[in-house]
Amino acid sequence: MKRQIEVVGAIFIDEQNNVFCTRRKNIGELALKWEFPGGKIEPGETQQASLKREIMEELETSVTALDHFLTVHHEYKTFNITFHSFLCEGSLTNYVLNDHEEAKWVNSQNLLELDWAEADLPIVIKIMGEFK
Repeated sequence: MKRQIEVVGAIFIDEQNNVFCTRRKNIGELALKWEFPGGKIEPGETQQASLKREIMEELETSVTALDHFLTVHHEYKTFNITFHSFLCEGSLTNYVLNDHEEAKWVNSQNLLELDWAEADLPIVIKIMGEFK
């Protein structure tokens, strides 16, 4: 039986509809795929508390979850994921990449030029429809 994980992800969109994207390190099933920063929800943690903790761990910056954006359920080869994404605000001027290979801002209409993790794709498509 595949393991089930529940994760949260932060969506940062600036005034010009550029989206903050992070690229995974070259490890595991999702090696080098693009994704929204975030991570696993710990037992007893709310989605918002998990998001705050994960962004601090991954980027060394604080975040405020504004609105739930989309929840995605996806089956990968070795695990199943429930991914809760949130529109967020926070300072990304001096972030540190602790868990990712790279990060960059991409215009919302160019997001599909990146090689996204499959669970992130429905979120990408919704962003492209709502932030033109």
